[in-house]
Amino acid sequence: MEKYKVVVCDHIHEAGLKMLQADEQIDYVFAADIDKTALLDVIADADVAITRSSTDVDEKFIAAAKNMKAIVRAGVGVDNVDIDGCSKEGIIVMNVPTANTIAAVELTMAHMLSCMRMFPYSHDHLKNQRIWKREKWYGYELKGKKLGIIGFGNIGSRVGVRCKAFEMDVIAYDPYINASKATNLGVSYTTNFEDILKCDIITIHTPKNQETIGMIGAEEIAKMKDGVVLINCARGGLYDEQALYDGLTSGKIRFAGIDVFNKEPATDHPLLDLDNVTVSPHLGANTFESQYNIGTEAAQQAIEAAKGIAFPHALNLPIDETKIPSFVKPFLQMGQKIGFLASQINKAPIVSIKVSGQGDIAEYLESLATFVTVGAIAETTGDTINYVNADFIAQERGIKVETEECPSSSAYKNLITVKLTTEKNVVTISATMFNDEVQRIVDINGFDLDVAPKGSMIIFRNTDVPGVIGQVGTILASHNVNIADFRLGRNNKGEALAVIIVDSPVKEATLKELGALEACIGVDYARI
Repeated sequence: MEKYKVVVCDHIHEAGLKMLQADEQIDYVFAADIDKTALLDVIADADVAITRSSTDVDEKFIAAAKNMKAIVRAGVGVDNVDIDGCSKEGIIVMNVPTANTIAAVELTMAHMLSCMRMFPYSHDHLKNQRIWKREKWYGYELKGKKLGIIGFGNIGSRVGVRCKAFEMDVIAYDPYINASKATNLGVSYTTNFEDILKCDIITIHTPKNQETIGMIGAEEIAKMKDGVVLINCARGGLYDEQALYDGLTSGKIRFAGIDVFNKEPATDHPLLDLDNVTVSPHLGANTFESQYNIGTEAAQQAIEAAKGIAFPHALNLPIDETKIPSFVKPFLQMGQKIGFLASQINKAPIVSIKVSGQGDIAEYLESLATFVTVGAIAETTGDTINYVNADFIAQERGIKVETEECPSSSAYKNLITVKLTTEKNVVTISATMFNDEVQRIVDINGFDLDVAPKGSMIIFRNTDVPGVIGQVGTILASHNVNIADFRLGRNNKGEALAVIIVDSPVKEATLKELGALEACIGVDYARI
């Protein structure tokens, strides 16, 4: 009977260790307490390693793991794992993304209740200061309050269900889900972010990415109700921490419940000096049940990976470059970028993704479709989508993914086209490769262009009349936005499309001003 070596590099729940010990095909090695240098010798012939935050899967680790098939990160975050380095060596990286869902949901509720009733402060007043002063601690009830939930995925939706049980008026904002996901739970759904800013309490449950970092800043806080309560048990940096501090000190924000910080550990953070904040040291996963789930799920993944049965929650795709022509890999990478760009231009629940190809690349459309799907859905799922589960997640969301091989009829040797259809609109983007390494977008919605798929982009569509370029330039200059590149395409309908590459992020106010121009048909913003 063939045996597989699994090394547990960090501490996990005992139940997970027992699962490894009980499998006759697993040669289990517990190495959580040994020196990390000595660990390199232990993993030399290992098939799978289970790690947590204490073990860095870096260049030394990867070089030592000569026989490694997979690494299981027992938890969600993979900041300490060199995923690219693992991919180059054919090592699959997996995480355990949903094991702490309930723990995070209930911590959110704990912070919400603590903010409304000031519980930590009344507790300290009596227990530590030995003062009995009931009249000092008048709080507010959750019943009847309006709760805004930003991000309605696994955690946000469960928070909504619990808050409905408290008889709250719950409204969800998540432009990437179907409205029925909220309404079927008795939760209102909005595509207007301003509706969230009018709520009594706001809680955020989104991935941390370019679109969500600083999502709540000074401008958003200024639009909120006086005395609003803000909760963040998701990711540090989703709220602009300086704006949060200013709002708390001014009284605009009555209370805030914060479990996560932009830089951790946050033992010297200014928020800790305030007396209208409840804080915890990133405890989202810190329950015994959660740790049990993480330990057992990590062990099960390690067993399946060692035996080659399955690689659930894989975060990468090891590419064996000996089995594909060298020109294919850059197209796969570009396809993911195009999918990502299309989803930003066409923000709404996705209905279908169609990937077409002309030339030799058409032989690899199935692989290309996987990469495009990952790019198209990545913004709405954070770490949960990967090359292994992309098709499953698309199917789960009711997204139709199809491919089409087209006859070569263009001037390009190889051409890929991504057609992204959402409940709101359709966007089609074509791209090619020059000299096998220079990526170029050559068409957006029928407008011929020549644009590198990178950077901050303003996509501006307008009636083709004189003076528009000057007006756009003037507005950007007034907002201190520098233009790095300006690419223009025209069609036979009297319309023009400009892709403007800029040197800095573009604020919503700038886009609104551009959209107000008389010649403007539509304006979008994307970052690759």
